[in-house]
Amino acid sequence: MPALRGQHGLRIAAIAEITRNGGRVERGYDAVQDIALVTQLPSLCGLSLAQPKIMGIVNVTPDSFSDGGKFHSFDTACAQARRLVEDGADILDIGGESTRPGAQEVPIEEEIARTAPLIRALREDGLHVPISIDTRKAPVAAAALDAGADLVNDVSALTWDRDMGRVVAEAGVPLCLMHAQGTPQTMQNNPEYNDVRLDVYDWLEQAIRRAEASGVDPARVIVDPGIGFGKTLEHNLALLQSLALLHQTGCAILLGASRKRFIGTLSGIEAASERVAGSVAVAIFGAGQGAQILRVHDVAETRQALSVWQALNNKIDEVQ
Repeated sequence: MPALRGQHGLRIAAIAEITRNGGRVERGYDAVQDIALVTQLPSLCGLSLAQPKIMGIVNVTPDSFSDGGKFHSFDTACAQARRLVEDGADILDIGGESTRPGAQEVPIEEEIARTAPLIRALREDGLHVPISIDTRKAPVAAAALDAGADLVNDVSALTWDRDMGRVVAEAGVPLCLMHAQGTPQTMQNNPEYNDVRLDVYDWLEQAIRRAEASGVDPARVIVDPGIGFGKTLEHNLALLQSLALLHQTGCAILLGASRKRFIGTLSGIEAASERVAGSVAVAIFGAGQGAQILRVHDVAETRQALSVWQALNNKIDEVQ
């Protein structure tokens, strides 16, 4: 059985083909037809994607759903960023605007003031891990890249600010395209799909074409199904269970489900900060589907679980 996208410990046992009319056909792996599924992805900001990478979240916002603005100040945000790296984060994702359901837009100047100085300070302090700027606004991305950021995580997938593609292309950095239905103000108002798995896949394919049309190198594109962004509980579960479908895009997959509402719904845990165990369970499930990047709040716990999961999946040829 060949390795899935060159990942250690993951093998392709069979291929399932699904259609919009509910059809599903399983077949064996075909070396010609399925070549894209075994092609190893290029490194990301110097990081090999042969094993999942952990992206630690730093929310520099007063209204974050996950921590309630705990790291809003400059000093606490700096300390949290360093702590996440010590805990095992491979990448940091720094954002200055909450995109939780109902969140209001943050002015560009304020978002820049929250993020760019933090990124510059971390770089000047000698922090070397890749830094992602989590924004949908081109000026914010440009300021962050100038301050030392390495990639752009656009939750709008180039639909909010059409200039974002140009900024990313000129900088020559990776770009994450996330699916969302609606805006933070409207996305949870009765979201509907014909088939959420295929609808999200098709939407992301269009987003990839938008990025290419803007000059972004397709080899540097990452896709994110947008768990919780315009999805019901059932939508989220269907996307997670069929996450491997996104490998057909040819891009790396980012999974960001940490502490989200659906975990609380399933587990009965109301406080987002107490959904650690459920978040780790989703992250490991995503790794099993081949997600190359796991975006999480709880880095130490995810790192511990991922280390054990990797050991259990690595083949042991002989034990003496």
